Amino acid sequence: MSTVELEIVGSVARITLNKPDKLNAIDAGMLDQLEIALDTAESMAEVRAVLLDGRGRAFSAGFDMAPANDVSTTSRDERLRRELGRDFEVIMRFWDCPKPTIAAVHGFCLGSAMEMTAVCDITIAADDTRFGAPEVKYGSGIVCLILPWIVGFKHASEILLAGNNDIGASRAAAMGLVNRVVSGAELQAEALAVARQLAANDALAVRLTKKAIHRSLETAGLRRALQEALDLDIRIETTDTPESIAFNDVLEKEGLKAALKWRESLAGDAT
Repeated sequence: MSTVELEIVGSVARITLNKPDKLNAIDAGMLDQLEIALDTAESMAEVRAVLLDGRGRAFSAGFDMAPANDVSTTSRDERLRRELGRDFEVIMRFWDCPKPTIAAVHGFCLGSAMEMTAVCDITIAADDTRFGAPEVKYGSGIVCLILPWIVGFKHASEILLAGNNDIGASRAAAMGLVNRVVSGAELQAEALAVARQLAANDALAVRLTKKAIHRSLETAGLRRALQEALDLDIRIETTDTPESIAFNDVLEKEGLKAALKWRESLAGDAT
């Protein structure tokens, strides 16, 4: 595996995103390798906890926005539906993993990468971490709308509707997105210590307690809500509007910064 590393550290499986030259942006190949790593970790009896982290100066800047080289005859809408469904499934693998999952994040943790850490059981953040969900700025939707279940209606609305991508680690902890904040130098040791603490407990008790915690949210409708939100995301991604066409035109001709500046101009002069 080239973009995901799997290391067994005693009773802990450490899964590391390894595409630092692109801030660990998650593409289709990385999704495949994440699933292989999770399959391996889940199948090993000696593994009792899973630790997810990222190599380089960021955990992950989110899903790779580079267009895929799809030479099939599949229509754009069908391709988008398939890709978004695949993205959702892999994110939810960390929720459904029978073993406790811990995310160790630093630098940027944006978009669907943030969603992936949000579905993990515990998240440890370095104090330099910046969280956010800028999707609406690009005319995109949210693949896994877990945020309202984690941080509540008000915080989720502010982050998702504003496309906020500069939420500091301390604020993320205050709203419940992060369990604890440590220095960058302490991050790996702290996350591994937490993983080992969970791994040291009775395996059956941990597995069934995790299942009970998740069931309390799923009984309240979490999984159905996430699926319906995914359907709305697919609708966003497959619907062309005059605004989305104009944005993509500027994006193609002048680049991302120009396209975002064009979008900001829609709000008018605040003064």
